[in-house]
Amino acid sequence: MLVAGGAPADTLRIATFNTGLERDGPGLLLRDILAGKDPQVAGVVQVIAQVMPDILLLQGVDHDHDLHAVRALRDAIARTGPHYPHIFALPPNSGQPTGLDLNGDGRLGGGGDAQGYGAFSGQGGMAILSRYPVDRAAVRDLSGLLWQDVPGALLPMMDGKAFPSEEAQAIQRLSSVGHWIVPVQAPGGCIGLMAFHAAPHVFDGPEDRNGRRNHDEIRLWQHVLDGAFGPGPRARFVILGGATVDPVDGGGRKGAIRALLADPRVRDPRPMRPGPVPPVAGPKGDPRLHTVDWPAPGPGPLRVDYVLPSADWTVRAAAVHWPPKGTPGHEAATRASAHRLVWVDLETDRREP
Repeated sequence: MLVAGGAPADTLRIATFNTGLERDGPGLLLRDILAGKDPQVAGVVQVIAQVMPDILLLQGVDHDHDLHAVRALRDAIARTGPHYPHIFALPPNSGQPTGLDLNGDGRLGGGGDAQGYGAFSGQGGMAILSRYPVDRAAVRDLSGLLWQDVPGALLPMMDGKAFPSEEAQAIQRLSSVGHWIVPVQAPGGCIGLMAFHAAPHVFDGPEDRNGRRNHDEIRLWQHVLDGAFGPGPRARFVILGGATVDPVDGGGRKGAIRALLADPRVRDPRPMRPGPVPPVAGPKGDPRLHTVDWPAPGPGPLRVDYVLPSADWTVRAAAVHWPPKGTPGHEAATRASAHRLVWVDLETDRREP
C-alpha cells in the first residue's frame, strides 16, 4: 500500500486538492482560518501535512486581492507540515459579475450570471503552493478566453438559437474558475503546471449549458498542446486540477476527459486509494480510482480530480489520499472535503541541492 509522508529525495511530489473551503461571503474563510477552531480547516491542514506535496494546487479556496486567506492557510500548514515559500493565485472567473443573464433564468445578478458561478467575486478560487519558485513573468492565463473562440466550441442552443442569447455568448468566458499555465523552477528543470477547475456538468436544463462547458474546459488542454493558442509546452508539463467528470461513471459528456486520458502526449498514472475499498453499487469503473464521495442525494464516489504528467516523465508512485476507516488520517480526510487529495511522485533528473 502506498503511504503519504513526503517524496524521496530524487522525486517531486505534485498534488491537487479540492478543499471545498469556499465560504458564503468575502473574508469568512480568512476569519475561520485565523480563529483556529474550524474542523474543516483543521482537516485540510492535517491532510496536507500528512501527504507533504512539493507542489500543490488547491481548489475551493476563496480569493482576495492580497491573498490573505491563502497565506493564512499556508502558515497554518507550516506549523505541522511543509512550508511553502511560494504562493501563486490569480482572480478566478467565479463570482465575476457580467450584468447579463447568462444562465437563462430571466433574472439578473445571481451567482449563475457571473462569468463562473459564485456568490461573490473570488468565491471558490484556485491557488498554487510550492517549495520552488514560480516564474511569474512567463505565466499564461487563459481564463479570459471567450468560449465562442475555442475551436469546435459546443455552445448551447435552444430552439435553433444561441442560449441564452447572442449577447451573452459574446462575453461568456470558457473558464468557470480558471485555466493557468504556470512555470515552476523545480529540481531538474522548469515544469509547466497546467492548472484548472472545470464547471460541474449539472445544474442546468435541456440546453446542457454546463455539460457542454465542462467538456470544452477539459478539451482546451488538448488545443493548447496542439498549439492553437500559441506555442505548445516546451518543457515538461503536468495537467492537474478538477475536471468534475468521471470517464466511465456518472453523468456528463465523457468524450473530452477520455480523449485527454488517452492522448499519447499525456501519462495517466491512475492514482488509487488504498484498500480495502468498500463495494459500490452501480459504477462500472474501478472504485480504487475514485477521488470524491459526494453524499446523498449526490452521485456518490467518482473519479473527478486528476494529476496527468506529460509522457516524458517517469512516474515513481501515485495515490489518492483516502485512508481506510479506522486508520490514521481517515477522520481528517473525511472532515476536510468530499474530495480527496491526489498526488503523483515524478522522477527528477538530479537530486535537490
